[in-house]
Amino acid sequence: MSDQPQSVIPFLHALASTGGSDLHCKVGSAPRVRVDGRLRKLQVPPLTAADTQHMVAQVLPEDLVPAFRDTHEADFAFSLSGVGRFRVNAYVARGTEGLVFRRVAVGAQSFDELGLPGVIADLALEPRGLVLVTGPTGSGKTTTLASMIDLINSYREVNIVTIEDPIEVLHQDKKAIISQREVRSDTLDFTSALRAAMRQDPDVIMVGEMRDIETVRAALSAAETGHLVLATLHTVDAQDTINRIVDFFTPHEQNQVRATLAQTLRGIVSQRLVRRGDGTGRTLVAEVMVNTGRTAEAIIDPSSQPPILDLISEGEYYKMQTFDQHLFQLVRDNVVALDDAVAIASRPHDLLVELRGAGVVD
Repeated sequence: MSDQPQSVIPFLHALASTGGSDLHCKVGSAPRVRVDGRLRKLQVPPLTAADTQHMVAQVLPEDLVPAFRDTHEADFAFSLSGVGRFRVNAYVARGTEGLVFRRVAVGAQSFDELGLPGVIADLALEPRGLVLVTGPTGSGKTTTLASMIDLINSYREVNIVTIEDPIEVLHQDKKAIISQREVRSDTLDFTSALRAAMRQDPDVIMVGEMRDIETVRAALSAAETGHLVLATLHTVDAQDTINRIVDFFTPHEQNQVRATLAQTLRGIVSQRLVRRGDGTGRTLVAEVMVNTGRTAEAIIDPSSQPPILDLISEGEYYKMQTFDQHLFQLVRDNVVALDDAVAIASRPHDLLVELRGAGVVD
């Protein structure tokens, strides 16, 4: 057996060839690739500390070496000719180095390919305001945002500026022009890039993630001054999203923030992924809130209206839908199995009652 440490390059080839989304490399385990949401072990020996140390040295940019030594963490992009581009996180766990690679797509998938509700296209083509795409890590937020950007790029002659950490989907100019800026590589941070974007004559600004109060404040200001701002948050649904944005601010600012949000918000798309019933992968489940007069009033004064979830469930005229309403459709159409739908439903018992009442299940 060779004493040479294992290279990460063959594992990145394996990630691409399997159509996986992520590659995990850690000491004591064989590398694993995530395919359709599940981690699959590659048929190679477990990695040693020397292996992962060599892998980090292969991909870590020189300018990040000192920071990685100090903080034991690093986020960066890595490109491999003939294979693709990857978002990388290097870290230290129990004294040994590990890596996670996320495959970056070239070009966005279409709305039909992703199964996105048509109302999301309506939101993407809004001339101004704030549109939020939310969900847990790995729920497809970046993929949805990329499709929205691609739709704008296909239909509108505008200037699009994206601020990402890192860039995960590469876009080519179509009707629009697109400048994709990567945090730490092209700009210091989200807030600095947002402020600079306002001097770049933008029509559309995409913010990869609203992580702190300054980024939220800048995004709201951009939406308020006539730009379309698309952004993500790690929140589970529309109500949680509104609460999170308001909670970024001090109590004496919150009433004003609610008023600004009620005025600028166009919609919130919250996502989950669920296994397809035929075993061919996963499909999107989306809650969509469109900002109407009643939802705006509920944002300003929650006590003045029913809960946001109830307003969404009653908002079919505005093309709104709850997670459970979407799950109902997916079970009815035999796209998702009943057990899988119930497992991620917001109100599992109510979903079962609805399905039985409609004769979809026994």
